[in-house]
Parts: sequence; C-alpha cells; structure tokens
Amino acid sequence: MTQTSFKNATAIGYVFMSYILGIALILSPSWQLNTLGVAAIVHSLAISTALTHEFIHGNIFKSRALNAWWGQVMTHFNGACYAPWENLVEHHFNHHLHHVDIVRFDVIKYLNQDLHPWLRSIYVGLEWLYFPLLEFEIRWRIIFDPLLDVRKQSLLGRTIGLMVLRTAVFGLLAWVSWKALLLYFLAYISFVNLMRFIDAFHHTYTYAVSGENFPKLDRLYEQTNTFSNLVSVKYHWLNLLFLNFGYHNAHHHNMSCPWHELPALHAKLYGDTDRGLLPLSQLIGNYHRFRIQRLCSSQGELNAIGKIDLDTFVGGVAVSLLTPP
Repeated sequence: MTQTSFKNATAIGYVFMSYILGIALILSPSWQLNTLGVAAIVHSLAISTALTHEFIHGNIFKSRALNAWWGQVMTHFNGACYAPWENLVEHHFNHHLHHVDIVRFDVIKYLNQDLHPWLRSIYVGLEWLYFPLLEFEIRWRIIFDPLLDVRKQSLLGRTIGLMVLRTAVFGLLAWVSWKALLLYFLAYISFVNLMRFIDAFHHTYTYAVSGENFPKLDRLYEQTNTFSNLVSVKYHWLNLLFLNFGYHNAHHHNMSCPWHELPALHAKLYGDTDRGLLPLSQLIGNYHRFRIQRLCSSQGELNAIGKIDLDTFVGGVAVSLLTPP
C-alpha cells in the first residue's frame, strides 16, 4: 500500500469507526460517555462530508466509478443521500466553474419578503437558538422534490426506499433507547451548525439562483473572493481535523489537488504571506454575532482595496455542497 492509499484508507476507516463508536457511546447509561458519543458522531459526519467533497472531485481513486460509489456511501452518513450523486457533482462543479454560490431559490427574498411575519419570527427565534432551520428546510425540500414535482417523479421510488430504510434505522434506535435517538438528533444539529460555520466564510461570492443565467466572473474574481479558514496556522496537523478543508484558496487554485497535499500547495502558492487566511477566533465570533443578519443579507463585500473587512464579514447561508438545487 502506498503512502497516499494509506492516508485515504485511514480517513475512510475513521468515518466508520468513529460513527460506530459514537452510536455505542450514546447508548451508554453514562452521560460522560454520551457526551463523547455525540462528539464522535459529529466528527465522523464532518469527515464524511470532507470525503464526499474529495470523491466529487475524483481525488481519492483513479476510477470515476469508485469515487462515485464511495461518495454515495459517505452521503448515507451525512444525510445527502436523497440527492442523486450526479446532482451533487454538477452543483459543486458549477460552483467552481462559474465562481458563484448556487442556491435553489432567492434566500434573502424568501426570508425577508415571502414568509408570513409569524413564520419569519419562528425562523428568527430558532436560528437565534442555533437551530439551523433554513438548512433543514432545504434538506426536506430535496426529500420531497420527487413527491411534489412531476419533473422529478423518476426519483420517487428511490426516495421512498431511502425514507423507509432510514426511518426503520432510526425507529430501531428509538426502540433501543429514546435517549440515544435524541442524542443523535443533537449530534446531527451540531454537525449542520459546524459545517455551516466552515462553509460560511469561504467566499464573498454572489448568490446565483438555479435555473437563471450565471454572471460571467473570472479567475481573479475567484481568488479575490475566496478565503482560507484554518484551524491552526502554527500547528498544521490540527487542520487534519477537517481533512485540510480550510485550505480553500489552494483548493480553488487546483481542485484536483487531494486533501493531504493542500498544505504544500498553499505554501508553494502563498509562502509566508497571509493570502486569504482568516483568523479562526474572529470567524467564530462573527458566526455567532451575525447568525440572524446572515439570513437577511449578502455574504459580505470587499472594500476599495480588495480586502474583506472582518468586522463586517457576515458570511453565507444555504451554500452547502450537500444540498444541491
């Protein structure tokens, strides 16, 4: 086994092991072990998402079919399995090719104008409490698309099959332990919040609604409006907590660069400069401070000299690679 194969196998194996361990721990009567179990599930789902991203780009195996198969396996962990694999790939590659964040509907208009005031107040209240209602709505829209849209009825059997299977699995977990089921939901909510945070500050791209014409934007726009949010600049190994997903400028420079080579590519491109690097502590503060404003505004804008003002960097919503339009 080559060093590259070992790294990839370790990452894939970690998803399975941490997920199984997490389930075992949330079934324990000990709240201390339950807490560790929730953390293990959250991290396994996060790594499965990072690997889904790698499989989309074909960066793990030479075989396109193998990348697609294993990518779909990962989506069964993180919940993106209801969307056909081809949709996930097309959605993410459009993000790279057109340099925009593609959404299924005008999020800002929907939340500011289309929602009834009492429903909007529920949104605001739950989002203030860190319950990512908008992200869950988008996920449920994907699930119900084949049931409500005649153009997608070819997916109906697949969707119903997945719903029956996943309902049975969660029903079994509830039968064994209602507490474990509630802890799993807590873990999934935490996972969505974590990935929402990671995705929020990668770009100041314009939003583009699926089905409409995309603006013509170049590579200069792409790099200028792309940012890297590392776990640690000093201790590079800490970035493996998310499979180097934070090296986003390097990834957008070469989307075929595998996760384990991104630090070297970043160093080659930018050296010791702070190109695109944003401090984690500042972003954590912004994520919490702008959690309501983020629902009602654009992602953020560059100033006159092409720099992002961190104090007003709101970040984006509804930009997950797991939720294609």
